Amino acid sequence: MNQLIHPLEVIERFASHDFSVFDFFTQRVKSLGSAPMVEFENRVLTWNEAALLVEKASAWLSDQGVKHGDRMGLMSYNHPSTVILFIACSRLGVIVVPCNPDFAASEARYIFEHAQVCAVICSSEIKDKVAQATQHMPLKPWIASNDPNVQANQEGIERLWQNYKPTSHPNLGHADSTCLIIYTSGTTGFPKGVMHSQRSYLLTAEAFVQRMFLQANDRLMCVLPLFHINALMYSMGGAMACGGALILIKKFSASQFWDLAAKTQASEVNIIMSAAAILARRPPTEFNPEHRIKKMFLAPLNQDLKDTFQNRFGVETLIECYGMTEIPGVLSNPFLGPHKIGSMGMISAHPNPQIERPQVIILSDDGHEAALDEIGEIAVKTPTMMQGYYKDAEQTEKSFSNGWFLTGDLGFKDKDDFYFFFTRKKDIIRRKGENLSGAEIDNAISSHPDVSECAAIGVPSDLGDEEVLIAVVPRAGSNPTPQDIMAHAKAHLSALKLPRYIVIVDSLPHTGSMKIAKFKLKPATELLQRATDFSTP
Repeated sequence: MNQLIHPLEVIERFASHDFSVFDFFTQRVKSLGSAPMVEFENRVLTWNEAALLVEKASAWLSDQGVKHGDRMGLMSYNHPSTVILFIACSRLGVIVVPCNPDFAASEARYIFEHAQVCAVICSSEIKDKVAQATQHMPLKPWIASNDPNVQANQEGIERLWQNYKPTSHPNLGHADSTCLIIYTSGTTGFPKGVMHSQRSYLLTAEAFVQRMFLQANDRLMCVLPLFHINALMYSMGGAMACGGALILIKKFSASQFWDLAAKTQASEVNIIMSAAAILARRPPTEFNPEHRIKKMFLAPLNQDLKDTFQNRFGVETLIECYGMTEIPGVLSNPFLGPHKIGSMGMISAHPNPQIERPQVIILSDDGHEAALDEIGEIAVKTPTMMQGYYKDAEQTEKSFSNGWFLTGDLGFKDKDDFYFFFTRKKDIIRRKGENLSGAEIDNAISSHPDVSECAAIGVPSDLGDEEVLIAVVPRAGSNPTPQDIMAHAKAHLSALKLPRYIVIVDSLPHTGSMKIAKFKLKPATELLQRATDFSTP
Protein backbone atom coordinates (compact mmCIF):
# COMPACT_ATOMS: atom_id res chain seq x y z
CA MET A 1 0.00 0.00 0.00
CA ASN A 2 2.89 2.41 0.73
CA GLN A 3 3.96 2.28 -2.91
CA LEU A 4 0.61 3.46 -4.21
CA ILE A 5 0.50 6.89 -5.82
CA HIS A 6 -2.24 9.10 -4.42
CA PRO A 7 -5.26 9.37 -6.76
CA LEU A 8 -4.89 13.14 -7.04
CA GLU A 9 -1.35 12.69 -8.35
CA VAL A 10 -2.61 10.06 -10.80
CA ILE A 11 -5.09 12.42 -12.45
CA GLU A 12 -2.83 15.49 -12.18
CA ARG A 13 -0.28 13.80 -14.46
CA PHE A 14 -2.47 15.17 -17.24
CA ALA A 15 -3.11 18.79 -18.14
CA SER A 16 -6.29 20.25 -16.65
CA HIS A 17 -9.45 20.03 -18.72
CA ASP A 18 -12.62 22.07 -19.03
CA PHE A 19 -14.88 19.18 -17.95
CA SER A 20 -15.92 18.41 -21.50
CA VAL A 21 -15.33 14.77 -22.46
CA PHE A 22 -13.39 15.59 -25.62
CA ASP A 23 -10.98 17.98 -23.87
CA PHE A 24 -10.48 15.38 -21.10
CA PHE A 25 -9.74 12.73 -23.74
CA THR A 26 -7.42 15.02 -25.73
CA GLN A 27 -5.20 15.73 -22.71
CA ARG A 28 -4.70 12.00 -22.19
CA VAL A 29 -3.94 11.36 -25.84
CA LYS A 30 -1.20 13.99 -25.68
CA SER A 31 0.42 12.28 -22.69
CA LEU A 32 -0.19 8.61 -23.44
CA GLY A 33 0.04 8.37 -27.25
CA SER A 34 1.05 4.81 -28.10
CA ALA A 35 0.03 3.30 -24.75
CA PRO A 36 -2.91 0.86 -24.82
CA MET A 37 -6.30 2.45 -24.17
CA VAL A 38 -8.79 -0.33 -25.03
CA GLU A 39 -8.20 -4.05 -25.47
CA PHE A 40 -10.87 -6.29 -26.96
CA GLU A 41 -10.42 -9.93 -27.82
CA ASN A 42 -7.18 -9.97 -29.84
CA ARG A 43 -6.98 -6.27 -30.64
CA VAL A 44 -5.20 -3.46 -28.79
CA LEU A 45 -6.31 0.11 -29.47
CA THR A 46 -3.79 2.79 -28.46
CA TRP A 47 -4.73 6.31 -27.41
CA ASN A 48 -3.41 7.66 -30.73
CA GLU A 49 -5.43 5.10 -32.69
CA ALA A 50 -8.52 5.92 -30.65
CA ALA A 51 -8.03 9.62 -31.38
CA LEU A 52 -7.92 8.90 -35.12
CA LEU A 53 -11.11 6.84 -34.88
CA VAL A 54 -12.80 9.67 -32.95
CA GLU A 55 -11.88 12.01 -35.84
CA LYS A 56 -13.38 9.54 -38.33
CA ALA A 57 -16.49 8.98 -36.23
CA SER A 58 -17.04 12.72 -35.77
CA ALA A 59 -16.85 13.29 -39.54
CA TRP A 60 -19.06 10.27 -40.24
CA LEU A 61 -21.74 11.34 -37.76
CA SER A 62 -21.75 14.89 -39.15
CA ASP A 63 -22.06 13.66 -42.73
CA GLN A 64 -24.94 11.42 -41.65
CA GLY A 65 -26.76 14.56 -40.52
CA VAL A 66 -26.33 14.00 -36.79
CA LYS A 67 -26.22 17.37 -35.04
CA HIS A 68 -25.89 19.00 -31.64
CA GLY A 69 -28.67 17.91 -29.25
CA ASP A 70 -29.64 14.79 -31.24
CA ARG A 71 -30.01 11.48 -29.44
CA MET A 72 -27.96 8.52 -30.67
CA GLY A 73 -29.22 5.05 -29.76
CA LEU A 74 -26.76 2.34 -28.78
CA MET A 75 -27.80 -1.32 -28.48
CA SER A 76 -24.65 -3.35 -28.34
CA TYR A 77 -22.71 -5.92 -26.40
CA ASN A 78 -19.41 -4.58 -25.08
CA HIS A 79 -17.30 -3.39 -28.01
CA PRO A 80 -14.59 -0.71 -28.57
CA SER A 81 -16.92 1.23 -30.86
CA THR A 82 -18.94 2.22 -27.77
CA VAL A 83 -15.92 4.09 -26.37
CA ILE A 84 -15.29 5.85 -29.70
CA LEU A 85 -18.96 6.67 -30.22
CA PHE A 86 -19.30 8.17 -26.74
CA ILE A 87 -16.28 10.47 -27.17
CA ALA A 88 -17.26 11.52 -30.72
CA CYS A 89 -20.88 12.20 -29.73
CA SER A 90 -19.76 14.20 -26.69
CA ARG A 91 -17.53 16.26 -29.00
CA LEU A 92 -20.49 17.05 -31.26
CA GLY A 93 -22.89 17.70 -28.37
CA VAL A 94 -24.85 14.56 -29.28
CA ILE A 95 -26.47 12.48 -26.52
CA VAL A 96 -25.85 8.72 -26.32
CA VAL A 97 -28.84 6.57 -25.31
CA PRO A 98 -27.66 3.06 -24.33
CA CYS A 99 -30.13 0.17 -24.39
CA ASN A 100 -29.81 -3.40 -23.13
CA PRO A 101 -29.04 -5.62 -26.18
CA ASP A 102 -30.98 -8.45 -24.56
CA PHE A 103 -34.18 -6.42 -24.46
CA ALA A 104 -37.12 -7.58 -26.53
CA ALA A 105 -37.97 -5.39 -29.53
CA SER A 106 -40.97 -3.92 -27.67
CA GLU A 107 -38.80 -2.90 -24.70
CA ALA A 108 -36.18 -1.33 -26.95
CA ARG A 109 -38.83 0.51 -28.93
CA TYR A 110 -40.10 2.25 -25.79
CA ILE A 111 -36.63 3.64 -25.06
CA PHE A 112 -35.81 4.63 -28.64
CA GLU A 113 -39.22 6.20 -29.18
CA HIS A 114 -39.25 8.04 -25.85
CA ALA A 115 -35.75 9.42 -26.47
CA GLN A 116 -36.56 10.09 -30.15
CA VAL A 117 -33.22 8.72 -31.31
CA CYS A 118 -32.06 9.66 -34.79
CA ALA A 119 -30.04 6.44 -35.24
CA VAL A 120 -29.07 3.20 -33.52
CA ILE A 121 -25.60 1.62 -33.48
CA CYS A 122 -25.95 -2.08 -32.72
CA SER A 123 -24.22 -5.44 -32.55
CA SER A 124 -24.60 -7.40 -35.78
CA GLU A 125 -26.41 -10.31 -34.14
CA ILE A 126 -29.29 -8.09 -33.00
CA LYS A 127 -29.65 -5.85 -36.05
CA ASP A 128 -32.91 -7.56 -37.04
CA LYS A 129 -34.33 -6.93 -33.56
CA VAL A 130 -33.31 -3.28 -33.77
CA ALA A 131 -35.00 -3.02 -37.18
CA GLN A 132 -38.15 -4.51 -35.69
CA ALA A 133 -38.02 -2.14 -32.71
CA THR A 134 -37.70 0.96 -34.90
CA GLN A 135 -39.79 0.09 -37.97
CA HIS A 136 -43.00 1.73 -36.79
CA MET A 137 -41.50 4.76 -35.06
CA PRO A 138 -42.95 8.07 -36.36
CA LEU A 139 -39.43 9.29 -37.18
CA LYS A 140 -37.67 6.08 -38.15
CA PRO A 141 -33.97 6.12 -37.17
CA TRP A 142 -31.27 4.71 -39.41
CA ILE A 143 -29.23 1.73 -38.20
CA ALA A 144 -25.52 0.90 -38.31
CA SER A 145 -23.77 -2.27 -37.17
CA ASN A 146 -20.49 -2.06 -35.28
CA ASP A 147 -19.29 -5.24 -37.00
CA PRO A 148 -17.02 -4.21 -39.92
CA ASN A 149 -17.84 -7.51 -41.65
CA VAL A 150 -21.50 -6.59 -42.06
CA GLN A 151 -22.06 -5.29 -45.56
CA ALA A 152 -23.47 -1.80 -45.70
CA ASN A 153 -26.78 -0.84 -47.27
CA GLN A 154 -28.20 -4.33 -46.87
CA GLU A 155 -31.53 -4.36 -45.05
CA GLY A 156 -31.06 -0.67 -44.26
CA ILE A 157 -27.75 -1.12 -42.44
CA GLU A 158 -25.31 1.78 -42.78
CA ARG A 159 -21.52 1.49 -42.96
CA LEU A 160 -19.69 2.47 -39.77
CA TRP A 161 -16.78 4.92 -39.65
CA GLN A 162 -13.80 2.51 -39.93
CA ASN A 163 -12.91 3.47 -43.52
CA TYR A 164 -14.05 7.07 -43.29
CA LYS A 165 -11.72 10.00 -43.99
CA PRO A 166 -10.86 11.83 -40.74
CA THR A 167 -11.55 15.55 -40.65
CA SER A 168 -11.14 18.02 -37.81
CA HIS A 169 -14.28 19.18 -35.99
CA PRO A 170 -14.66 21.76 -33.22
CA ASN A 171 -15.57 20.63 -29.72
CA LEU A 172 -19.26 21.56 -29.54
CA GLY A 173 -19.82 19.82 -26.22
CA HIS A 174 -19.23 21.58 -22.92
CA ALA A 175 -19.30 20.68 -19.25
CA ASP A 176 -23.04 21.12 -18.85
CA SER A 177 -24.03 19.45 -22.14
CA THR A 178 -26.10 16.32 -21.66
CA CYS A 179 -24.01 13.37 -22.85
CA LEU A 180 -26.02 10.36 -21.66
CA ILE A 181 -29.62 9.36 -21.15
CA ILE A 182 -29.54 6.10 -19.22
CA TYR A 183 -32.89 4.44 -18.73
CA THR A 184 -33.60 3.01 -15.30
CA SER A 185 -34.62 -0.59 -14.78
CA GLY A 186 -38.30 0.25 -14.58
CA THR A 187 -39.02 -1.78 -11.44
CA THR A 188 -42.37 -0.08 -10.89
CA GLY A 189 -43.45 0.80 -14.42
CA PHE A 190 -41.97 2.33 -17.55
CA PRO A 191 -38.24 3.13 -17.40
CA LYS A 192 -37.21 6.73 -16.77
CA GLY A 193 -34.47 8.41 -18.80
CA VAL A 194 -31.77 9.72 -16.46
CA MET A 195 -29.85 12.62 -18.00
CA HIS A 196 -26.18 13.16 -17.14
CA SER A 197 -23.92 16.03 -18.13
CA GLN A 198 -20.35 15.72 -19.34
CA ARG A 199 -19.27 17.28 -16.04
CA SER A 200 -21.07 14.68 -13.91
CA TYR A 201 -19.62 11.89 -16.07
CA LEU A 202 -16.05 13.12 -15.60
CA LEU A 203 -16.45 13.86 -11.89
CA THR A 204 -17.72 10.30 -11.42
CA ALA A 205 -14.86 8.87 -13.47
CA GLU A 206 -12.19 10.80 -11.55
CA ALA A 207 -13.81 9.96 -8.22
CA PHE A 208 -13.55 6.28 -9.14
CA VAL A 209 -9.77 6.72 -9.26
CA GLN A 210 -10.05 7.66 -5.59
CA ARG A 211 -12.49 4.88 -4.70
CA MET A 212 -10.27 2.12 -6.10
CA PHE A 213 -6.90 3.89 -5.82
CA LEU A 214 -6.45 3.35 -9.55
CA GLN A 215 -2.87 3.64 -10.77
CA ALA A 216 -1.43 4.60 -14.15
CA ASN A 217 -0.64 0.96 -14.91
CA ASP A 218 -3.98 -0.49 -13.86
CA ARG A 219 -5.79 -2.75 -16.29
CA LEU A 220 -9.55 -2.64 -15.71
CA MET A 221 -11.45 -5.69 -16.93
CA CYS A 222 -15.00 -4.71 -17.86
CA VAL A 223 -17.41 -7.67 -17.76
CA LEU A 224 -20.51 -5.64 -16.90
CA PRO A 225 -22.51 -4.26 -19.84
CA LEU A 226 -21.89 -0.77 -21.18
CA PHE A 227 -25.53 0.28 -20.94
CA HIS A 228 -25.59 1.40 -17.31
CA ILE A 229 -23.45 3.43 -14.93
CA ASN A 230 -21.20 0.79 -13.41
CA ALA A 231 -19.48 -0.12 -16.68
CA LEU A 232 -19.94 3.25 -18.42
CA MET A 233 -18.87 5.59 -15.63
CA TYR A 234 -16.76 3.46 -13.30
CA SER A 235 -14.92 0.99 -15.56
CA MET A 236 -14.76 2.94 -18.83
CA GLY A 237 -14.58 6.38 -17.20
CA GLY A 238 -12.20 5.22 -14.48
CA ALA A 239 -9.80 3.66 -16.98
CA MET A 240 -9.68 6.89 -18.99
CA ALA A 241 -9.30 9.01 -15.86
CA CYS A 242 -6.28 7.11 -14.52
CA GLY A 243 -4.78 6.58 -17.98
CA GLY A 244 -4.87 2.81 -17.62
CA ALA A 245 -6.14 0.20 -20.05
CA LEU A 246 -9.79 -0.82 -20.42
CA ILE A 247 -10.13 -4.53 -21.15
CA LEU A 248 -13.54 -5.06 -22.69
CA ILE A 249 -15.19 -8.47 -22.41
CA LYS A 250 -18.16 -8.89 -24.73
CA LYS A 251 -20.31 -10.65 -22.12
CA PHE A 252 -19.81 -11.97 -18.61
CA SER A 253 -19.02 -15.68 -18.59
CA ALA A 254 -18.53 -17.35 -15.22
CA SER A 255 -16.84 -20.39 -16.75
CA GLN A 256 -14.27 -18.24 -18.61
CA PHE A 257 -13.86 -15.46 -16.05
CA TRP A 258 -10.60 -16.56 -14.41
CA ASP A 259 -8.98 -17.67 -17.66
CA LEU A 260 -9.78 -14.29 -19.21
CA ALA A 261 -8.45 -12.53 -16.13
CA ALA A 262 -5.19 -14.48 -16.42
CA LYS A 263 -4.91 -14.03 -20.19
CA THR A 264 -5.47 -10.27 -20.07
CA GLN A 265 -3.45 -9.73 -16.88
CA ALA A 266 -6.23 -7.53 -15.51
CA SER A 267 -5.59 -5.86 -12.15
CA GLU A 268 -9.11 -4.61 -11.32
CA VAL A 269 -12.68 -5.64 -12.07
CA ASN A 270 -16.20 -4.55 -11.13
CA ILE A 271 -18.89 -7.18 -10.61
CA ILE A 272 -22.28 -7.43 -8.95
CA MET A 273 -23.07 -9.74 -6.06
CA SER A 274 -25.05 -12.23 -8.14
CA ALA A 275 -22.03 -12.70 -10.43
CA ALA A 276 -19.71 -13.01 -7.43
CA ALA A 277 -21.97 -15.68 -5.90
CA ILE A 278 -21.93 -17.61 -9.18
CA LEU A 279 -18.13 -17.49 -9.34
CA ALA A 280 -17.89 -18.70 -5.75
CA ARG A 281 -19.93 -21.79 -6.63
CA ARG A 282 -18.30 -22.69 -9.93
CA PRO A 283 -16.16 -25.87 -10.17
CA PRO A 284 -12.69 -25.34 -8.68
CA THR A 285 -11.16 -26.51 -11.97
CA GLU A 286 -12.28 -23.24 -13.62
CA PHE A 287 -10.14 -21.11 -11.31
CA ASN A 288 -6.87 -19.94 -12.85
CA PRO A 289 -4.32 -18.95 -10.18
CA GLU A 290 -2.28 -17.06 -12.80
CA HIS A 291 -4.68 -14.12 -12.65
CA ARG A 292 -3.45 -10.78 -11.27
CA ILE A 293 -6.69 -9.20 -10.06
CA LYS A 294 -5.87 -7.49 -6.78
CA LYS A 295 -8.94 -5.32 -6.30
CA MET A 296 -12.60 -5.81 -6.93
CA PHE A 297 -15.53 -3.39 -6.73
CA LEU A 298 -18.77 -5.11 -5.75
CA ALA A 299 -21.82 -4.73 -3.57
CA PRO A 300 -23.35 -5.96 -1.42
CA LEU A 301 -20.65 -8.08 0.19
CA ASN A 302 -21.00 -10.67 2.94
CA GLN A 303 -18.36 -12.43 5.02
CA ASP A 304 -18.60 -15.70 3.06
CA LEU A 305 -17.93 -13.97 -0.26
CA LYS A 306 -15.16 -11.86 1.25
CA ASP A 307 -13.44 -14.98 2.61
CA THR A 308 -13.87 -16.83 -0.69
CA PHE A 309 -12.43 -14.08 -2.86
CA GLN A 310 -9.58 -13.17 -0.56
CA ASN A 311 -8.52 -16.61 0.67
CA ARG A 312 -9.45 -18.89 -2.23
CA PHE A 313 -9.17 -16.56 -5.20
CA GLY A 314 -6.40 -14.28 -3.92
CA VAL A 315 -8.16 -10.94 -4.48
CA GLU A 316 -6.67 -8.69 -1.81
CA THR A 317 -9.10 -5.76 -1.68
CA LEU A 318 -12.88 -5.85 -2.07
CA ILE A 319 -14.72 -2.53 -1.93
CA GLU A 320 -18.42 -2.21 -1.12
CA CYS A 321 -20.19 0.89 -2.32
CA TYR A 322 -23.48 2.65 -3.01
CA GLY A 323 -24.78 4.67 -5.92
CA MET A 324 -27.71 4.89 -8.31
CA THR A 325 -28.13 5.83 -11.95
CA GLU A 326 -29.31 9.24 -10.73
CA ILE A 327 -26.48 9.71 -8.19
CA PRO A 328 -23.36 7.73 -9.17
CA GLY A 329 -20.37 7.42 -6.87
CA VAL A 330 -21.76 8.60 -3.53
CA LEU A 331 -20.56 6.12 -0.88
CA SER A 332 -17.85 3.48 -0.64
CA ASN A 333 -15.69 1.76 1.92
CA PRO A 334 -12.34 3.61 2.02
CA PHE A 335 -9.81 1.77 -0.12
CA LEU A 336 -7.11 2.02 2.56
CA GLY A 337 -9.58 1.18 5.31
CA PRO A 338 -11.25 0.82 7.61
CA HIS A 339 -13.77 -1.54 5.99
CA LYS A 340 -17.07 -2.65 7.47
CA ILE A 341 -18.62 -5.74 5.91
CA GLY A 342 -22.20 -5.10 4.91
CA SER A 343 -21.75 -1.33 4.90
CA MET A 344 -22.21 0.93 1.90
CA GLY A 345 -19.24 2.84 3.25
CA MET A 346 -18.56 6.51 3.90
CA ILE A 347 -18.86 9.65 1.78
CA SER A 348 -16.86 9.04 -1.40
CA ALA A 349 -15.21 12.30 -2.39
CA HIS A 350 -13.39 13.40 -5.53
CA PRO A 351 -9.57 13.18 -5.08
CA ASN A 352 -9.35 16.96 -5.53
CA PRO A 353 -10.44 18.51 -2.20
CA GLN A 354 -11.53 21.64 -4.08
CA ILE A 355 -14.38 19.65 -5.67
CA GLU A 356 -17.63 19.71 -3.71
CA ARG A 357 -18.14 16.60 -1.59
CA PRO A 358 -21.35 14.54 -1.79
CA GLN A 359 -23.72 14.94 1.14
CA VAL A 360 -25.93 12.19 2.56
CA ILE A 361 -28.59 12.38 5.26
CA ILE A 362 -31.07 9.87 6.65
CA LEU A 363 -34.60 11.30 6.77
CA SER A 364 -37.06 10.12 9.38
CA ASP A 365 -40.77 9.82 8.63
CA ASP A 366 -41.36 13.42 9.77
CA GLY A 367 -38.80 14.72 7.24
CA HIS A 368 -36.12 15.58 9.77
CA GLU A 369 -32.64 14.09 9.98
CA ALA A 370 -32.76 10.75 11.76
CA ALA A 371 -30.70 9.89 14.80
CA LEU A 372 -27.69 7.58 14.58
CA ASP A 373 -28.72 3.97 13.91
CA GLU A 374 -32.29 5.07 13.15
CA ILE A 375 -33.67 3.76 9.86
CA GLY A 376 -34.94 6.34 7.40
CA GLU A 377 -34.85 7.28 3.73
CA ILE A 378 -31.44 7.98 2.23
CA ALA A 379 -31.30 11.48 0.67
CA VAL A 380 -28.36 12.82 -1.32
CA LYS A 381 -26.80 15.98 -2.70
CA THR A 382 -23.82 15.42 -4.99
CA PRO A 383 -21.97 17.17 -7.83
CA THR A 384 -22.54 14.00 -9.88
CA MET A 385 -26.32 14.45 -9.65
CA MET A 386 -28.41 13.75 -12.74
CA GLN A 387 -29.81 16.70 -14.66
CA GLY A 388 -33.31 15.22 -14.35
CA TYR A 389 -35.54 12.66 -16.04
CA TYR A 390 -35.86 13.17 -19.78
CA LYS A 391 -39.26 14.60 -20.75
CA ASP A 392 -40.60 14.00 -17.25
CA ALA A 393 -40.55 17.21 -15.24
CA GLU A 394 -43.25 15.91 -12.89
CA GLN A 395 -41.26 12.83 -11.82
CA THR A 396 -38.11 14.92 -11.56
CA GLU A 397 -39.83 17.30 -9.16
CA LYS A 398 -41.23 14.42 -7.07
CA SER A 399 -37.75 12.96 -6.67
CA PHE A 400 -36.41 15.99 -4.80
CA SER A 401 -37.15 17.64 -1.48
CA ASN A 402 -35.47 20.95 -0.70
CA GLY A 403 -32.66 20.11 -3.11
CA TRP A 404 -32.13 16.60 -1.73
CA PHE A 405 -32.59 13.64 -4.06
CA LEU A 406 -34.87 11.06 -2.43
CA THR A 407 -33.42 7.66 -3.25
CA GLY A 408 -36.36 5.48 -2.20
CA ASP A 409 -33.83 3.42 -0.21
CA LEU A 410 -34.00 2.95 3.54
CA GLY A 411 -30.83 2.86 5.60
CA PHE A 412 -29.04 4.22 8.64
CA LYS A 413 -25.73 5.79 9.71
CA ASP A 414 -23.61 4.55 12.60
CA LYS A 415 -21.39 6.48 15.03
CA ASP A 416 -18.37 6.07 12.73
CA ASP A 417 -20.12 7.76 9.76
CA PHE A 418 -20.59 4.47 7.90
CA TYR A 419 -23.90 4.04 6.10
CA PHE A 420 -25.87 0.81 5.93
CA PHE A 421 -28.61 -0.24 3.52
CA PHE A 422 -31.80 -1.69 4.96
CA THR A 423 -34.14 -2.15 1.99
CA ARG A 424 -36.00 -0.37 -0.78
CA LYS A 425 -39.09 1.44 0.47
CA LYS A 426 -41.07 -0.67 -1.98
CA ASP A 427 -39.36 -3.87 -0.73
CA ILE A 428 -40.80 -3.61 2.77
CA ILE A 429 -42.88 -6.57 3.95
CA ARG A 430 -45.28 -5.59 6.73
CA ARG A 431 -45.68 -8.56 9.07
CA LYS A 432 -47.32 -8.58 12.51
CA GLY A 433 -46.91 -4.82 12.72
CA GLU A 434 -43.19 -4.91 11.91
CA ASN A 435 -41.35 -3.78 8.78
CA LEU A 436 -39.19 -6.55 7.32
CA SER A 437 -36.55 -6.09 4.63
CA GLY A 438 -37.12 -8.28 1.59
CA ALA A 439 -33.45 -7.77 0.68
CA GLU A 440 -32.29 -9.09 4.07
CA ILE A 441 -34.35 -12.26 3.64
CA ASP A 442 -33.03 -12.64 0.07
CA ASN A 443 -29.43 -12.40 1.28
CA ALA A 444 -29.95 -15.01 3.98
CA ILE A 445 -31.61 -17.55 1.69
CA SER A 446 -29.21 -16.94 -1.22
CA SER A 447 -26.30 -18.01 1.00
CA HIS A 448 -27.57 -21.61 0.72
CA PRO A 449 -25.06 -23.43 -1.52
CA ASP A 450 -27.82 -24.91 -3.70
CA VAL A 451 -29.60 -21.58 -4.34
CA SER A 452 -28.85 -19.65 -7.53
CA GLU A 453 -31.11 -16.70 -6.69
CA CYS A 454 -34.29 -15.97 -4.78
CA ALA A 455 -36.89 -13.31 -4.12
CA ALA A 456 -38.90 -12.62 -0.96
CA ILE A 457 -42.20 -10.83 -1.40
CA GLY A 458 -45.17 -9.99 0.78
CA VAL A 459 -48.43 -11.85 0.17
CA PRO A 460 -51.82 -11.31 1.83
CA SER A 461 -52.34 -12.72 5.32
CA ASP A 462 -55.63 -13.88 6.79
CA LEU A 463 -54.76 -11.88 9.92
CA GLY A 464 -54.05 -8.64 8.08
CA ASP A 465 -50.65 -7.26 7.05
CA GLU A 466 -48.61 -9.76 5.02
CA GLU A 467 -46.88 -13.12 5.08
CA VAL A 468 -43.47 -13.80 3.56
CA LEU A 469 -43.25 -15.88 0.39
CA ILE A 470 -39.88 -16.71 -1.08
CA ALA A 471 -39.36 -17.98 -4.62
CA VAL A 472 -36.14 -19.94 -5.04
CA VAL A 473 -34.22 -20.81 -8.22
CA PRO A 474 -31.95 -23.84 -7.56
CA ARG A 475 -28.34 -23.86 -8.66
CA ALA A 476 -27.77 -25.93 -11.81
CA GLY A 477 -27.42 -29.62 -10.96
CA SER A 478 -28.94 -29.27 -7.48
CA ASN A 479 -32.39 -30.14 -6.21
CA PRO A 480 -33.10 -28.46 -2.86
CA THR A 481 -36.51 -29.04 -1.28
CA PRO A 482 -38.59 -26.37 0.47
CA GLN A 483 -37.72 -28.18 3.69
CA ASP A 484 -33.99 -27.75 2.96
CA ILE A 485 -34.53 -24.04 2.37
CA MET A 486 -36.54 -23.66 5.58
CA ALA A 487 -33.86 -25.41 7.63
CA HIS A 488 -31.29 -22.96 6.21
CA ALA A 489 -33.61 -20.02 6.91
CA LYS A 490 -34.01 -21.04 10.55
CA ALA A 491 -30.24 -21.02 10.96
CA HIS A 492 -29.90 -17.50 9.53
CA LEU A 493 -33.11 -15.60 10.32
CA SER A 494 -35.14 -14.76 13.41
CA ALA A 495 -38.58 -16.32 13.73
CA LEU A 496 -40.36 -13.15 12.62
CA LYS A 497 -38.43 -13.12 9.32
CA LEU A 498 -38.91 -16.79 8.42
CA PRO A 499 -40.92 -17.33 5.24
CA ARG A 500 -44.33 -18.92 5.59
CA TYR A 501 -44.36 -19.97 1.95
CA ILE A 502 -41.47 -21.43 -0.07
CA VAL A 503 -41.77 -22.23 -3.76
CA ILE A 504 -39.10 -23.67 -6.08
CA VAL A 505 -39.16 -22.04 -9.52
CA ASP A 506 -37.19 -22.42 -12.76
CA SER A 507 -36.45 -18.71 -13.14
CA LEU A 508 -37.27 -15.21 -11.90
CA PRO A 509 -38.08 -12.09 -13.94
CA HIS A 510 -35.33 -9.49 -14.25
CA THR A 511 -35.01 -5.84 -15.11
CA GLY A 512 -32.67 -4.54 -17.81
CA SER A 513 -29.82 -4.21 -15.30
CA MET A 514 -30.37 -7.81 -14.13
CA LYS A 515 -32.03 -6.94 -10.84
CA ILE A 516 -34.89 -9.22 -9.86
CA ALA A 517 -38.18 -7.58 -10.84
CA LYS A 518 -40.20 -8.43 -7.74
CA PHE A 519 -43.15 -6.36 -8.90
CA LYS A 520 -43.68 -8.87 -11.71
CA LEU A 521 -44.20 -11.63 -9.14
CA LYS A 522 -47.31 -9.90 -7.77
CA PRO A 523 -50.08 -10.86 -7.44
CA ALA A 524 -48.56 -14.18 -6.41
CA THR A 525 -51.66 -16.33 -6.91
CA GLU A 526 -49.96 -18.99 -9.02
CA LEU A 527 -46.88 -19.06 -6.77
CA LEU A 528 -49.05 -19.47 -3.68
CA GLN A 529 -50.84 -22.43 -5.25
CA ARG A 530 -47.50 -24.19 -5.80
CA ALA A 531 -45.80 -23.14 -2.56
CA THR A 532 -45.20 -25.24 0.53
CA ASP A 533 -46.99 -23.65 3.51
CA PHE A 534 -44.91 -23.76 6.70
CA SER A 535 -47.54 -22.19 8.94
CA THR A 536 -47.96 -23.74 12.37
CA PRO A 537 -51.04 -26.03 12.46
